[in-house]
Amino acid sequence: MGYQALYRVWRPQQLQDVVGQEHITKTLQNALLQQKLSHAYLFSGPRGTGKTSAAKIISKAINCEQAPVAEPCNECSACLGITSGAIVDVIEIDAASNNGVDEIRDIRDKVKFAPSEVRYKVYIIDEVHMLSTGAFNALLKTLEEPPSHVLFILATTEPHKIPLTIISRCQRFDFKRITNQAIVSRMKHILNHDDVMAEEDALFMIARAAEGGMRDALSLLDQAISFSEESLTLEDVLVVTGAVSQSALTEVVSSIQSGNTIDALETLERLLQDGKDPIRFVEDLIYYFRDLLLYKNAPQAEGLLERAKVDDFFKELTVNVDSNWLYIAIESLNVSQQEMKWSAHPKIFLELALLKLMNQRAGVSDHSSVPSASISEVEQLKNLVHTLEKKLEDIQSGNIAITSKGEPQAPLQRRPKKAPVQGRASTGKVKEILKEADKKNLQVVTSRWGDVMERTKSQSVPAHAWLSDCKPVASSSATVVLAFQNEMHRDMMDTKFRDVLESILRENLSGQSSFVTLLQSQWEKVKEEYVSDQRGSTKEEENDSLIEEAVKLVGEELIEITDGQE
Repeated sequence: MGYQALYRVWRPQQLQDVVGQEHITKTLQNALLQQKLSHAYLFSGPRGTGKTSAAKIISKAINCEQAPVAEPCNECSACLGITSGAIVDVIEIDAASNNGVDEIRDIRDKVKFAPSEVRYKVYIIDEVHMLSTGAFNALLKTLEEPPSHVLFILATTEPHKIPLTIISRCQRFDFKRITNQAIVSRMKHILNHDDVMAEEDALFMIARAAEGGMRDALSLLDQAISFSEESLTLEDVLVVTGAVSQSALTEVVSSIQSGNTIDALETLERLLQDGKDPIRFVEDLIYYFRDLLLYKNAPQAEGLLERAKVDDFFKELTVNVDSNWLYIAIESLNVSQQEMKWSAHPKIFLELALLKLMNQRAGVSDHSSVPSASISEVEQLKNLVHTLEKKLEDIQSGNIAITSKGEPQAPLQRRPKKAPVQGRASTGKVKEILKEADKKNLQVVTSRWGDVMERTKSQSVPAHAWLSDCKPVASSSATVVLAFQNEMHRDMMDTKFRDVLESILRENLSGQSSFVTLLQSQWEKVKEEYVSDQRGSTKEEENDSLIEEAVKLVGEELIEITDGQE
């Protein structure tokens, strides 16, 4: 096949060609010139923003025969070989289809061998977040300390799925979405080179549809050029992308704003008959309302508009439309859009959404047309509200109480709060358990507590979340004492998840099948009281043994026992 897609023909061959990523390309150019490249890089960002292209450019620049250079010459045998894929020392791997441990082990085994054709081996791993956990573990050590002749470049669209141990071993560069202006500028350069005529509005529509991705923009441009006749027009792009023209959006919104239901539905029907997607139409409508609201509140922010171009019709609509209705319309359309995504008949929901906007617009208009109250009525209402507020303050402060007949009664007497029954019951039970508890049982529970937590997480994630707030502080042969930092966590484990935890305790511990709970502050108090009681009993036992020894030595008749506190 002789023809190549535009995004392949115009793939960047130098860092300066990577559009919209100047914060990255300048850093890499300086690192190449100063020969301060890292051993591993992580390129993250949306699709079609230049991650893999930048990786291949770096592989050419470090292996260029003119190195050190900021840009590859693209003329030497190394640059040409890497561009065509003929150099075996630059390996590009798709992690989506090579995500196993064996593939990464193969890299680890071969990485120690010196390159055969160029100075540096370069491993470009695309969509690296698709690697399995075992594959990431196999990559760790090699990624941290690779041989001096090896460079790793990882690319991903979902960096949050990559382990932090991998990220910390790389220099990370975040590629951002390319602005519409930058995409349009690049497309104009391509069209001028190929002598293709295009309307500027058509190019902006393609840029909006691409949503910040240059590859998507060039693919749409390629498709639109094939569809068009002599020159690329806005209508051609609307047909190819399925987007709705601003004139159609203005017509629909004007019909809704004026309350003309028939015109709005007929315009909608005509658009759908032309092949417009209902979900895409709602999205364009939401953006159009957003642009109306933005321009109405900040006319100087014209450059921030997403779907609308400021013309006379747009300005007129901005003046006539009500801001409150725009807020309501955006929220209503957002709900309808979610409903349409899961519906087998999105057209019906779209028609309902327009009718709902009609009714909401009528409600806002009716509300704004209500005659204002007279000054005397307003004053009466203010006085009444003031009186009611004062009565409410008196009731809340306890100065006045209201009977069932609406009559005031004597001030309410506040009762002192009682200690929670749960806390008292747990404290008493814990003291009983401590009499049978010993250090050996607690050590068994502590050593196996990690297994208990893992087992809990596999059975119930909510139970694991509540249980993570506690730690075992004592244990008898049958019962574990758990101290919680938070009262809500303790109560949830005591009530909702008690059966789950007791079942897990029976499986993982050596005889402990139940548990009691209390707060950490309660545990500290119970422990202190228990230790104090133990010391007191020990002292009494020592005194008794001393008396017995004295009786043996001198006889009971010669001993007089007195209270030591006198």
